[in-house]
Amino acid sequence: MAMGMGPVAETPDAYIAALSGWQRDRAEMMRAAIMSTAPFAETIKWTNLVFMANGPCILIRAEEQRVLLGFWRGKRLRAIEPRIKASGKYELGNLVLTEATEVIAEQVAHLAAAAHRLNAELGNPAARA
Repeated sequence: MAMGMGPVAETPDAYIAALSGWQRDRAEMMRAAIMSTAPFAETIKWTNLVFMANGPCILIRAEEQRVLLGFWRGKRLRAIEPRIKASGKYELGNLVLTEATEVIAEQVAHLAAAAHRLNAELGNPAARA
């Protein structure tokens, strides 16, 4: 796996299958929680597992020592999950997970539902370019 990049995968299933250990367990749990909350379309974009709903909404990105749960409108979700760190410009935010980070499916589902609602209300976050 290249530094900072997720596995090279053609499909969401292949992305998860390319992971191992705690990263695979965590990614599987988060993917299931996200998909249980709203009608997201899964795709691979920028070597990440991306969940689309009125534009890009959520991503899962496995790195060498961590997994990112990223939100295109993450800065707006910090009231729900203060561990989300602002990332770059716009409203991007990431929850950075290591093996020791506590996160449960209910938290992920709650964030996913809120992220889905924001894209429904505010439109495609990628359309502001």
